[in-house]
Amino acid sequence: MGVRKALTGNYAISYAVKLAKPDVIAAYPITPQTSIVEKLSEMIESGELDATMIRVESEHSALAACFGAAIAGARVFTATSSQGLLYMHEIVHWASRTRTPMVMAIVSRTINAPWNIWPDHSDFMDQRDAGWVMSYAMDNQEALDLTIQAFKISEDPSVYLPVMVGIEGFILGHTTMPVDIPEEHAVREWLGPRTQGYVIDGGSPIALGGLTMPEDTEDMFYGIQEAMNEAKKVIREVNEEYNKLFGRRYSGLVECIGCSDAKYVAVSMGAWSGDLIEAVEKLRSEGYPVGAVRIRYYRPFPVEDIWEVARGVKGILVYDRSISFGSHGPIYTDLVGGLATYTRTLPYVSNIVAGIAGVNITVDDFYKLTREFIEVVENGGQPPGFRWVRVRR
Repeated sequence: MGVRKALTGNYAISYAVKLAKPDVIAAYPITPQTSIVEKLSEMIESGELDATMIRVESEHSALAACFGAAIAGARVFTATSSQGLLYMHEIVHWASRTRTPMVMAIVSRTINAPWNIWPDHSDFMDQRDAGWVMSYAMDNQEALDLTIQAFKISEDPSVYLPVMVGIEGFILGHTTMPVDIPEEHAVREWLGPRTQGYVIDGGSPIALGGLTMPEDTEDMFYGIQEAMNEAKKVIREVNEEYNKLFGRRYSGLVECIGCSDAKYVAVSMGAWSGDLIEAVEKLRSEGYPVGAVRIRYYRPFPVEDIWEVARGVKGILVYDRSISFGSHGPIYTDLVGGLATYTRTLPYVSNIVAGIAGVNITVDDFYKLTREFIEVVENGGQPPGFRWVRVRR
C-alpha cells in the first residue's frame, strides 16, 4: 500500500520523480517551478533519493546537462517554466532529434513581455512541433501519475522520445490537494532499468549530431513521426497497466464526460477542465445534450479518440488557453485539421481563446459560453469560428 499526502502540484511531481529514481537531475530556478527542484534537492541531501544534482547557470545548461547524462545512459529529469523553456529550446530539439529518453516538467507561466507570473498554456504549446510526447494534468494526483508514466513511455523501445508533463503554475503548482503516492518498490519494479537505443560510453565508436545528407536527415525525422504514431499505442498500454497496478481510472489520451449521448462536445486541456466539466454537468442536468472532452496527451495529438466521440455530434466548441497569433488556438487547429481527414463535412466547430495571461475563467463563464454555442446552433444559426473572450470582472 502507498501513502496519502497533502501535496502541491509541484511537490506531487517531485515525489513522482523520487519514485522513478533518476540518476541525474539538473536544475535552474524559475518561478513557478522552483519548488520542484528544491524539494528534490532536499530529498538528495537527506538521503531519501540517491541521485546527482547538477546546479547550473541557466535553463539551457540544465537541459544540456540532462541531455549529456542521458546519452551516457542515465535516467534524468529537469523542470522549467516560461522564459526558461524558451531558453532551452535549442536542446529541446536536440533531445528529440537524437531519440533520447528523458522527462521534463513544465509548470506553465505566461511568456513575457510584459512581465507576468500567471499561467496560460503558451510556453507549453510553443514546443508542440519539437518532437516531444506532451501530456498535461488536470489535478495534482494526475500530475504525479503522468510523471511516473512519462518515464515508462519515454524509455519504451517503440518510442524512445523525450516526454514533457505540464501543469499550470500556481493553479496546481502551489495549490495543495490530497495525493495518493504508490509504493516506491512497486513503481521501480514496474519501470525497470532505463533503456535507450544507444549509449555513448566510449566502448564503441558512435557519432552524434554529425553532418548528414538531406535524405538521411529526412529519414531520421520520419522516424520521429513513426515513433509518435507508436506512442499512441504505448500510452494506452502504459495507462492500462498503471490503472491495474495502482488503482487508477485514467482513460488514455483523452477523458470523456457525458459523451455517449452528446450532440455537442466542449474540448479543453489542463486544470480549467475541471471548471468546464462542472459547467457541462450543470448543462446536462438542465437537458442540454453536451459532453466534455479533456485532452490528457497533446502530442501525439489524439485525433482518433476525438473522432470516436465527435463523429455524430452537431457542434464542437474548443477552448484554448493559448493563441497562435494570426491564426487560432493550437488545439482548435489540430482538431480541425485532424478531423478533416475523416470526413468531408465537419460539424460546427468554434474556437474560444480565453484565460490568456492568467485571466480567471470560472464555471459560470464556461456555462454561459457553452450554452450560448448550443443555442445558436439549435436555432439554426452559425456560431463564430473564432472568438477571443476577454473577461473583465
